[in-house]
Amino acid sequence: MLFLQKNLFNKDMAEAFKNFYNVQFFDKFTKELKLVINDLDERKFVSLSMDNEWENREYKQRIAHIATVLKKFLPTDYKDAIAKILELLDHVEKEQPHIGVIDDTKFTLTLEYGAILDSYIEQYGLDDYENSVKAIERITQFTSCEFVTHPFIVRYPDKMMKQMLIWSKHEHWGVRRLASEGCRPRLPWAMALPDLKKDPMPIIPILENLKNDPAKSVRLSVANNLNDIAKDNPEIVIELAKKWHGESKEVDWIVKHGCRTLLKQGNPEVMELFGLGGVKNISIESFQISTHQVKVGDSLEFCFNLLNNNDKKVKIRLEYGIYYQKANGTLTKKVCKISEKEYTANSAIRINRKHSFKVVTTRKLHPGLHQVAVIINGTEFEKYDFELVES
Repeated sequence: MLFLQKNLFNKDMAEAFKNFYNVQFFDKFTKELKLVINDLDERKFVSLSMDNEWENREYKQRIAHIATVLKKFLPTDYKDAIAKILELLDHVEKEQPHIGVIDDTKFTLTLEYGAILDSYIEQYGLDDYENSVKAIERITQFTSCEFVTHPFIVRYPDKMMKQMLIWSKHEHWGVRRLASEGCRPRLPWAMALPDLKKDPMPIIPILENLKNDPAKSVRLSVANNLNDIAKDNPEIVIELAKKWHGESKEVDWIVKHGCRTLLKQGNPEVMELFGLGGVKNISIESFQISTHQVKVGDSLEFCFNLLNNNDKKVKIRLEYGIYYQKANGTLTKKVCKISEKEYTANSAIRINRKHSFKVVTTRKLHPGLHQVAVIINGTEFEKYDFELVES
């Protein structure tokens, strides 16, 4: 069984993860399935899974396909099928008793099996709320079921959110994490939750229960949920941030991380909350771009002097904005953080920065005019042009 630290998937990760599902995986998976499905035809399972279209399937398509194949070998009755899945997890737990061990920095997840079981419930369990919720609670102690909870929240909004609130007090950290992660309004790769985007108030009691959780992974989910809410309902997050701030070091971290989008937007209330004032007597001098023409794959290099002309030290959040060329010729802005710290009175600091234009799957690069601008405590200074060209 493979254990990995859980991060948000992107397309590059999806490419790597889809290759987990290979001959070696199916050999292991079918042997363990045979422990609970005595008459399992292992060769047939592998043949149906790795069919003629296998190589053309991407990560999520492979997961869904394996779940479809699994259904053919499980009992026809969904309740009986879930019983077999839970029995399989019991075998896995005996084999790997350290599953679910957590420390202050990370948690481990059984990704390979969990994704398949998640997909099975999502595809075939929406009409059986009770048995599916029971299975989700168990499975999420091995993997992470946040993608599965979204369709259940859409189908059973009140009932499922009450269940998430109950889970926020569960003894297992993985279930408590799911209580937050599973109702994030803007969770990447997950089904949209339009009702919670519009009115996230049902989420708040869950986050209140979890903000002091001993598990760092749970607290991280709380912060990410806050950040999701802030994109549609900033006033709710600002009010909550003011209420929570100063409660403890851990809660302060949640508040700061949960307000990261608002900080990038330069929201004045949030800036003030974190001791970031205006830009009076703070200025930029001698801005220089070393690479006015940047090739795709290379980096933009720029530098400038940051001047604090105040007679006292000042806390400064220093960022820069890159205005990317879009396909339609307009520019779209991405804010990148440089630092956040105190600068001594009447000081001048030279800042040097590189920004990579390496090709990544999360952003399409379009040659042409781009711009860069320094941002201090949410206030943007002059924009400077540069050109991105094909390598």
